[in-house]
Amino acid sequence: MKKCDRAIQQTLELVQEMLQLADYGDAVREDDGCGILYSVIRDSAFKIQKLAEAEKKAHIRKGWWDGGDEATLS
Repeated sequence: MKKCDRAIQQTLELVQEMLQLADYGDAVREDDGCGILYSVIRDSAFKIQKLAEAEKKAHIRKGWWDGGDEATLS
């Protein structure tokens, strides 16, 4: 996998970690401040995911994506 493609893939993996953290943090939080924090993390993760998916699709369209089986425009 090209370095630029790997960076996009790592970004998408980070998004999943952020979403898991937000879910966990929300489940164990004890006050509203933490709820706000985990909502911001979740919202940020979705924004990052949207940007990363757009870049991935752009790389696929340009023929740059070297991600193996993931090279679909679903």
